[in-house]
Amino acid sequence: MFLSTTRILAVCIALTASMTQAQSISEILIADAKSQPESLTIAPDGVLIVGSASSPFVYKVHPGSSTAEKFIDASAEGPGTFFFGMLTDASTHTLWTCQLTPVPNTTPTQRHTALRGFDLSTGAPKVRWNLPGENTTCNDFAIGPDKALYITDTATGRIYRLPAGASAAELYLEHRTLQGVDGITFLDGTLYVNNVVFNKLYRIPVDSSGKPGTPVDIWMDQPVHGPDGMRAANGKLYVAENGSGKISSITVNGDKASVIVLKDGLKTPTGIEPAGDTLWITERGAGKALSIPMPK
Repeated sequence: MFLSTTRILAVCIALTASMTQAQSISEILIADAKSQPESLTIAPDGVLIVGSASSPFVYKVHPGSSTAEKFIDASAEGPGTFFFGMLTDASTHTLWTCQLTPVPNTTPTQRHTALRGFDLSTGAPKVRWNLPGENTTCNDFAIGPDKALYITDTATGRIYRLPAGASAAELYLEHRTLQGVDGITFLDGTLYVNNVVFNKLYRIPVDSSGKPGTPVDIWMDQPVHGPDGMRAANGKLYVAENGSGKISSITVNGDKASVIVLKDGLKTPTGIEPAGDTLWITERGAGKALSIPMPK
């Protein structure tokens, strides 16, 4: 059968679109079903970087691959070491991670945690800052408009700030409503955090001198359960609800917000990362990273 040039071009475009759609809806097993991927991030070259909450490893997955390779090995840090937050900083070619190590012979278990910075290409260590306290939980972070790194400590209810180029962070905010603080991100220059224990979303107000004030409770039009990883894109917040197995988008309007469920039925989703027309998710309970199309 003869096909015109126009028809051939149309077929090629359709095939390309179909392949792109297939690639955008994918599942990648991270090592095995027990790897407990907690957080993930995307490097500028499209490499997917995923941490493990059950092992001392950080993995990477190259574009087009479905195989996770070990990237960082922290097994020398002590028994039970694992990773939470993951974030790439393209401007400094740094992978930021939260590393947690149990304190031996403590009941209930206490943890010493550290902010770690690694070279984005080689995995070579660059920065280490140990969070102050006998029992801490470095959980997640976001880069602010000031290029500083903002870090949540779930166990102590604190947010720390690491200025650009610095090697030690400073206390940014400590407040009783932040006991259980987890996800953190900036939306249109404003800092938002969630609380994984009390199922809350807060805006952090800042005065003219740059000093943060009392967190403002954002009323959501439907409940979220176990809000965990949170990122911003296209004027919305995207959050993984580890308590309900859902991925949701949140549109904030002043002190109120509307919630739309994008996907449910997941096994403990904990991390989320927008990347172009794709939302990447960690499904901790299944040992997988998966993607869904970014909603229009």
